[in-house]
Amino acid sequence: MTERFSGSFTQQEPIPDEAIEAALAVLRHGRLHRYNVAPGELSETALLEQEFAAQMGAKYCLAVSSGGYALATALRAVGVQPGDAVLTNAFTLAPVPGAIASVNARPVFVGVTEGLTIDLDDLAAKMDRAKVLMLSHMRGHLCDMDRLMQMCDAAGVTVIEDCAHTMGAAWRGQLSGRQGAIGCYSCQTYKHVNSGEGGLLITDDEMLAAKATMLSGSYMLYERHLAVPGPEVFERIKYTTPNVSGRMDNLRAAILRPQLRELDRQVRRWNERYAEIEAGLRGTPGLTIVERPAEESYVGSSIQFLLLDWAQDRITEVLRRCADRGVELKWFGGAEPTGFTSRYDSWRYAESERMPETDRILRGIIDMRVPLTFSLDDCRLIAGIIRAEVGAVFQQ
Repeated sequence: MTERFSGSFTQQEPIPDEAIEAALAVLRHGRLHRYNVAPGELSETALLEQEFAAQMGAKYCLAVSSGGYALATALRAVGVQPGDAVLTNAFTLAPVPGAIASVNARPVFVGVTEGLTIDLDDLAAKMDRAKVLMLSHMRGHLCDMDRLMQMCDAAGVTVIEDCAHTMGAAWRGQLSGRQGAIGCYSCQTYKHVNSGEGGLLITDDEMLAAKATMLSGSYMLYERHLAVPGPEVFERIKYTTPNVSGRMDNLRAAILRPQLRELDRQVRRWNERYAEIEAGLRGTPGLTIVERPAEESYVGSSIQFLLLDWAQDRITEVLRRCADRGVELKWFGGAEPTGFTSRYDSWRYAESERMPETDRILRGIIDMRVPLTFSLDDCRLIAGIIRAEVGAVFQQ
């Protein structure tokens, strides 16, 4: 009998009991707004910022409404103006070019390698086009961060890191988000901590931290934060920085704080599942494994593989056959955006130039979520199904 997987690719683990109790405490006292505190009280949001800054080894942290809002706030804070060009990955998700467009700037797309990281040679060729790089660590793949930062520092290009898929990952032991001027994280349901929506922004630059805080809608209540610079820094920018409100509330912060304390354990669990799936796929005819560099400590919350140079109808046949057996795969090479998948030419509000080698790679990228609700047996079953169906179509 042909085995079929019956689990869900979108079901997350329950919110921990400690987080539920913290959320109930906020609901009972009713002070959900981050600045609505009782005398002597520290808000859940301020405590979250303080704790995440310490966890990441950063001086400053700001909690906001979403990862996309964090990205747009970072762009505003570093001084991107309407019409400016901003370098970014051709292989990324829509909120990244969307954040650039939201400040009326122009994305300049940089190619992707078979390792699914930004093409540093293509970046070098385009470095003189912009003064800011929004680097997306798409699907948790870290490029050679040493080389990238050397290139950007030499060219005077400011790096903003999109770490939506790399919270808890590291390059040569340095946590993702700590190399650039600003690191931005997502707390959306399918990321590494779950508050439905939410974002976090970290930096060591006091002026960027103050500007981001004012931009997020702090009014003149910045003294109620715990992970921001002193009031003298705010005095220099408080009259000239607009309020673009996007604060996080105390309810989401209360849910997140216990989850962040468990992040390292969760990372280990994701990587156990990733390793089982990768081992099961390795050696499949026609399928290319995305090899991880030794310098990278990754978080395997999703897995990608390549069907390079396959015809479109054969790729869709693989997706159909796997779906019939309960395995939900996403294809970033499809001509039309489907769900979260899309190519750089899908974002028609942004001009782009063709990149033939990048197009070849994008046409072959297959993506799959790896929820922690999967058991290791589930992972072995899923890998076996993919291996069987890819192999069958490849041999046709």
